[in-house]
Amino acid sequence: MVMPVRGLVVIVLTGLMLTGCVPSERPDAATPPDRETLLTTTASCHLLRVGQTNDVAATDATVIIAADKYHLSITAIVERANRMVKEYERRPSDLIARAMEACDQLAELTGTAPALVRFESDGTLRTTWLRIDGVEITPGFAQRTITELRLRKAIGLVINSPGGSVDEARKLGRYLRANGLRTAVDDYCASACIDVLAGGVERYATQGARIGVHQSKVPPRYSSHEGGQLYVADAFLYLREMGVDADVAIAAATVPNDRVLIISLAEALSARLITGVVEGFE
Repeated sequence: MVMPVRGLVVIVLTGLMLTGCVPSERPDAATPPDRETLLTTTASCHLLRVGQTNDVAATDATVIIAADKYHLSITAIVERANRMVKEYERRPSDLIARAMEACDQLAELTGTAPALVRFESDGTLRTTWLRIDGVEITPGFAQRTITELRLRKAIGLVINSPGGSVDEARKLGRYLRANGLRTAVDDYCASACIDVLAGGVERYATQGARIGVHQSKVPPRYSSHEGGQLYVADAFLYLREMGVDADVAIAAATVPNDRVLIISLAEALSARLITGVVEGFE
């Protein structure tokens, strides 16, 4: 069922199995650590997703793959996680840092990108995404969207927007990446919207989707000639941070603000702006 919420709806992605276990760009790692270290690493990554979502029915794709690949029992992972919470009770920031590093380590070991996985009460995978259609990205947009993602316990965001505030878009994009969330577009995503799209750990488009780029309106702090160059550099660095071919930022800088260059899905795939094409949503 589709439920409107102030321009937002909860949807389910079709044409794709949403296990969250997608191949990483990293090569499969060589030798795993000893079993005790591996168990601690797996439990740490599990704790990261539980802590981020405040939901014990959440974990990471790399945890699932590592448990299966190295024959780690779920009970042992949870017990180790509970023990670590007590050990780091007075040093929570240390635990967070260790957990974030752990997910990257598991990604190296499993060849799987870190991504949020959630379960329903009956044990089935949760496949709920949040949709935002035709909304301009304005001040406060990132926090409003983050609040809805948490409220809906979504595993991803479908974003269709003509753009708007680059700062808000990148704030949301970095949140999506840090929290293992996916993104998709099934209609039109242009300008600052692609910064949100780029933030997903997995990034999808439907066959009819249009993804567009052009020069962004430069904020006042970049109003000088040198500032304009820095603005392009910031766009370049952000996309590179997200694992997207940063030449997309250069292409955007060549298109006047009153025009839009539509990137073909083939080009978007090649540039890693999207990681797959799906059938649609229901």
